Amino acid sequence: MRCCRYIDDVFMTTNLSKDEILQQLNETMKTDPNIKITITINQSLEYLDATIENNNGNLKTTIYHKSAWEPYILPYESDHPRHIHANIIYTMLVRAARLCSTVEDFDMERLSTEMILLLNGYP
Repeated sequence: MRCCRYIDDVFMTTNLSKDEILQQLNETMKTDPNIKITITINQSLEYLDATIENNNGNLKTTIYHKSAWEPYILPYESDHPRHIHANIIYTMLVRAARLCSTVEDFDMERLSTEMILLLNGYP
C-alpha cells in the first residue's frame, strides 16, 4: 500500500480488493464519528493539482486543470520587477516537469505554457 497526504487530503493505492478497502475504511470511520472520509475508487482521479491514472498497475500523472480554469497570469506589462515574470515562467515549467510522468505530457503542458505566456503579453 502506498499513501500520500497533504493536510487533510489523502491519496492511497493498494492491491487489496474493493471489498477489503471498503471494510478497512468503514472500520476506520467507526473509531471517531467526527471523521468524514470521502471514498473514490476509480482508474483515474484528481488529487490536488494532479490527475493520477492507473494503467494496468502503472501510475501516470499529469497536471489537473479545473473546468473553470482560465489562462490568465500576471501580465507582462504590469508594473512588477522583471524577476517576478521570470519566476512565473520558471515555476510553470518546474510544475510541469514534476507532475507530468511522460515526456509527451510535459511537451503538451510546455506548449500550453507558451500559449498562456503569449496571451498575457510575454515576449
